[in-house]
Amino acid sequence: MNESELIQAARGGDEAAFEQLVRLHEKKIYNLCLRMCGSSEDAAEAAQDTFLALWRGLEGFREDAALSTWLYRLASNACIDLLRRSKRTVDGVSLDDEDVHLEVRDRAPTPEEHVEGRETQRLVREGLAALPEDYRRVLVLRELHQLSYAEICEVTELELGTVRAASTARGCCC
Repeated sequence: MNESELIQAARGGDEAAFEQLVRLHEKKIYNLCLRMCGSSEDAAEAAQDTFLALWRGLEGFREDAALSTWLYRLASNACIDLLRRSKRTVDGVSLDDEDVHLEVRDRAPTPEEHVEGRETQRLVREGLAALPEDYRRVLVLRELHQLSYAEICEVTELELGTVRAASTARGCCC
């Protein structure tokens, strides 16, 4: 079944179809939540909240937009709600790609290269955590999930000018 057929079946109460929808999107949603929340426990909770919201709201989903766009919005909102409830800031954001791409190297990294790579990752995590919430969401959605400005506007419910400003503001933070 294609995604549209799975949506229709899930709307009709087909739990197996809903499980397939979850499997199609769970990795991307979990990684988005991990980047926004900062811990695997919070990310798992936010992802679970996202799919619960999907189940509850599937009847009202208009198929004029991609399901993934709506899921990004649900996940973004779930992360914001979780962070507000816990009144914490992001401090352990993972910037690993969703899919690990293995690269054959001619040699192992030197200890200096290893330390330099770790330091760069730490600085990126700290910089991301220091951004205001809206800027962080835009940066994660744009740079790590490659969403267009229009999709980011739809997910975050921010105006296009705000999204563009947040996206270009990243240059002043690096």
